[in-house]
Amino acid sequence: MRQDELYINKVDWITILIYSLLVIIGWFNIYAAVYDGQAAKSIFDFSINSGKQLVWIGTAILLITVIMVADYRLFENLSIFLYGFFIIILLLTPFIGKEINGQRAWFEIGAFRLQPAEFAKFATALTLAKYLERPMVDLNQFRYQWRALAIIALPVSLIMLQPDTGTAMVYSAFFIMLYREGFPQRYYVIGLSFVGVSLLALGIQNNLYLVAGVVALMLLLILAGKKSWQRIAFFSIAGALIIGYSYSLDFVVSKLPVHQQNRIMVLFNPDLDPLGVGWNVTQSKIAIGSGGFLGKGYLEGTQTKFDFVPEQHTDFIFCTLGEEFGWVGSLIIISLFVALLIRLIILSERQKTRFARVYGYCVVSLLLFHFSINIAMTIGLFPVVGIPLPFFSYGGSSLWSFTVLLFIFIKLDSHRIQMLDRMS
Repeated sequence: MRQDELYINKVDWITILIYSLLVIIGWFNIYAAVYDGQAAKSIFDFSINSGKQLVWIGTAILLITVIMVADYRLFENLSIFLYGFFIIILLLTPFIGKEINGQRAWFEIGAFRLQPAEFAKFATALTLAKYLERPMVDLNQFRYQWRALAIIALPVSLIMLQPDTGTAMVYSAFFIMLYREGFPQRYYVIGLSFVGVSLLALGIQNNLYLVAGVVALMLLLILAGKKSWQRIAFFSIAGALIIGYSYSLDFVVSKLPVHQQNRIMVLFNPDLDPLGVGWNVTQSKIAIGSGGFLGKGYLEGTQTKFDFVPEQHTDFIFCTLGEEFGWVGSLIIISLFVALLIRLIILSERQKTRFARVYGYCVVSLLLFHFSINIAMTIGLFPVVGIPLPFFSYGGSSLWSFTVLLFIFIKLDSHRIQMLDRMS
């Protein structure tokens, strides 16, 4: 059998099929989101978003072709260079980028815009994989922990200068990969504890209830085990720190931009300002709920036609799906995403090198974070932070970055035997 035929047989066509279905369905939904029955245009019309997205899809196919014909060793060898290149671009973005909605996060090229922070994700993933594949790296040791975290923190700090909180938040997804690679569990327990306390502190109107709950919990923990002054001191200090942190949250939130404060408050009180800051989420839930079991039918969504949901072709694209295809259509798309994630986990676990496995889990982590947060955002379970739905939301930066991210891994997976031979 010829070498190229052997290579083609090892490409994971199941993943490519799921990717293709998501992109095509997403394209039709972008058209539905901008469809105007009174002045209907063709889905191929380049003057509307569906036509522009078709251009992005076509160029994405070119990117896929380049990735699949390139030497698989190229991505590992160029990982540091790509990371450095995008760090420089992120440094320049706040100064020469185009300002949109108070953020300098885009470069404008004619009628199209590119967001460098989106492309920095796969460069960061490659660099993390390159660093963690070193034999001496042990994530149980602090000196290796802080270096891995520094690789993540550098692009995050530059993205915050734009400022783009939503995109910066996405980089926390890499902690999912780090958990798989042995990052100590105690950090996750501490982190999740702070998240829980934060949600309680922001959601409970009277902090005295939270204080009473913390004191009661600390007393139970003290009484439940062996009574010693060390145990009493530890839980007393922990309780005091939690209480102090909960009271400091009001000060921290007050320093955020007003629109971010409003988004947090609306999460806990959707009726706070239904015609103002709560409009997006309220209309989003109405659109999804109005779809019922089977939906209103393709191009029949009334919330879409009358522009009730802002940004419905980008961050709130899931609303179009829920309204026009109902619960059944939403379930099918969610199932496709879940199937893709499960397939990528299986592929990651069968990799013969740590580099490929780490990169595979980076892909899983980023897709999972985007998928879950975007849908949670549209149904009011998470603040509106501007995170697109992979392969669905309108925009070349999102489609290109996720395509490159995914197909680099498909390329690595197709050469997993050769990678093992090279390492040995």
